[in-house]
Amino acid sequence: MGGLAHKKSEALFAEALERIPGGVNSPVRAFRAVGGKPFFVDRARGCRVWDVDGNEYIDYIGTWGPAIHGHAHPRIIEAIRTAADRGTSFGIPNPLEVKMASLIREAVSSVEKVRMCNSGTEACMAAIRLARGYTERNKIIKFEGCYHGHVDSLLVNAGSGALTFGHPDSAGVPAAFTQHTVVVRFNDIEAVKAAFLANSNDIAAVILEPVPGNAGLYLPKPGFLTFLREITREEGAILIFDEVMTGFRLARGGAQERFRVQPDLSCFGKIIGGGLPVGAFGGRREIMDCLAPLGPVYQAGTLSGNPLAMAAGIAALEMLGPETYNTLEKLGAQLEEGMREAARAAGVPVQFLRCGSMFCCYFTDLPVHDLADAMKSDRDRFARYFHGMLDGGISLAPSQFEAGFLCTAHTPADIERTVEAAARALRELN
Repeated sequence: MGGLAHKKSEALFAEALERIPGGVNSPVRAFRAVGGKPFFVDRARGCRVWDVDGNEYIDYIGTWGPAIHGHAHPRIIEAIRTAADRGTSFGIPNPLEVKMASLIREAVSSVEKVRMCNSGTEACMAAIRLARGYTERNKIIKFEGCYHGHVDSLLVNAGSGALTFGHPDSAGVPAAFTQHTVVVRFNDIEAVKAAFLANSNDIAAVILEPVPGNAGLYLPKPGFLTFLREITREEGAILIFDEVMTGFRLARGGAQERFRVQPDLSCFGKIIGGGLPVGAFGGRREIMDCLAPLGPVYQAGTLSGNPLAMAAGIAALEMLGPETYNTLEKLGAQLEEGMREAARAAGVPVQFLRCGSMFCCYFTDLPVHDLADAMKSDRDRFARYFHGMLDGGISLAPSQFEAGFLCTAHTPADIERTVEAAARALRELN
């Protein structure tokens, strides 16, 4: 792994390979996309992580988004400690569930009722089931490059056009499970129109990340989200925003506040758990009331609304205010300006995309608006850049196709150091 010593990490990875498939509990962590071996974290605080060999990194993974206040924030740690003293799980209603629901509802104007679950995957799975139950329709429209967790019917990314049913992206998912999933290109209005035309009165929902963050990061074109709102309303379909990543990050009210488009249902996770496993979905009252025990759509979870995740999430949400987003925007603008200048000076073609505190650097000279554009990025060049940054003490996601995250614990000095490391890494690419 370059210039830093990682003997302890390498030993741990060798041991992990014998006990854990691929040595990791989530595939991207294995460094397969960038080569080399992963490092193992010993501790984290603020915007920094330290590995088991004592190496220090400025972190832009942020536990893949939840750490908007940085790692191990004292207020969140204290909230967890206080909750744990009362019990780690009850399986019985507790007041913290009600408080969390109130905070989400207050922040997200499209949400009238909300139900907790245990992951973003669960939230998306339940929202899809609910949309189908409410509309009494079967088919779902999703977009290339939008990830909605490892739900069988949503593990579909490819297709030759708006009218093509996707094929499963994972072994173990029968083709029959995806036959009701229609995959179209992100930002392609005409493809969405064609999909509705070909499946008249059978589209239950359109689900998307309003800002896709699992194919790197690219933005909705002006008017695209508004168009989706209009066509789903006209066609009697449910519009679902997967805000697991963007919720409470792009604004207190998420991407729907930032872009001023209200969906029927929203999925949440990450930040609302304060770093603990969590998920939630919510939306219009008449749709949510189709859930059991009020309605016929079943959804349940033993640890849903558990007090530790609720306490951590409440603390995280209560610290979010206008100053949070002002700080993140300033840091993001500094990083964007610095990265663009570093790439220009190095003579390396890049597309640096940013939305608030989320960002991605594609190694291409072509604009990126969708998955097909993103796939044109030079992944070998990214891998070399990644390791150059790691050797410079900067921890980025070990994949071209993952977003980076800023937190309020980052400082202008941290950004300056990051840009300096990027300048060195970019120069070495030529």
